[in-house]
Amino acid sequence: MTSTPPKDFQAAGVVIEGLRKSYGPIEVLKGIDLEVKPGQVVCLIGPSGSGKSTLLRCVNLLEQPNGGAIDVGGFDVTDPDVDVDKMRRHVGMVFQQFNLFPHLTVLENCTVAQLKVLKRSKAEADQVAQRNLEKVGLGKFASRYPAQLSGGQQQRVAIARALSMDPSLMLFDEPTSALDPETVGEVLSIMRNLARDGMTMLVVTHEMAFARDVADRVVFMDGGVVVEEGTSEEVIGNPQQPRTQDFLKRVLDPTHVEVDE
Repeated sequence: MTSTPPKDFQAAGVVIEGLRKSYGPIEVLKGIDLEVKPGQVVCLIGPSGSGKSTLLRCVNLLEQPNGGAIDVGGFDVTDPDVDVDKMRRHVGMVFQQFNLFPHLTVLENCTVAQLKVLKRSKAEADQVAQRNLEKVGLGKFASRYPAQLSGGQQQRVAIARALSMDPSLMLFDEPTSALDPETVGEVLSIMRNLARDGMTMLVVTHEMAFARDVADRVVFMDGGVVVEEGTSEEVIGNPQQPRTQDFLKRVLDPTHVEVDE
């Protein structure tokens, strides 16, 4: 790991070594090792409570790890002297909830951080925001307010907002879990396009079709540990661990119920 923060953000990879996180006596992450290489899409799958979202939040220190080390783009984010704000300028995050400012227009939601953090001029910030709104198919909605949009549209605005900071790494924490089934595809399509364009992505998801088709690697977590990882073909198509097999059987065939004789 890097002992001191670099002057500039390097290639947008993530290296996690021995990551531990506890809430009181409950250990949520139990020594996680994980690597995301620049340009890769890595999907974290597993049951609720397995530690996936906590792992993601530790990457940009929304949660403080209790042990281990995390390197993001050359920044050892667990170093007490790390410039967290500087690191976060290169990391975009999209949450389950959209977290848009209701009193700001769509365009303003996508420019406020540019103005305050990146110190861009209003003209430049507007131009960048408009370009990213076009990218997510919402260029004509710039003057609307979040309440005037569907859930899928609001999540696409959240993605455009994150992209407007020119991130090198994108973190997605179950970005479709709060959406109506009809709008899930809108968001997944945007994410597919980002992956195709080479964005480095770490994604917590229950969308197995997305993980199978887009991910370079799939990591199955349960009980705070990595149970199985590999290519999507290996983990989703031919899982080796019984716990992975059981999880995927339930997710891929949710109406099947086994009755004890």
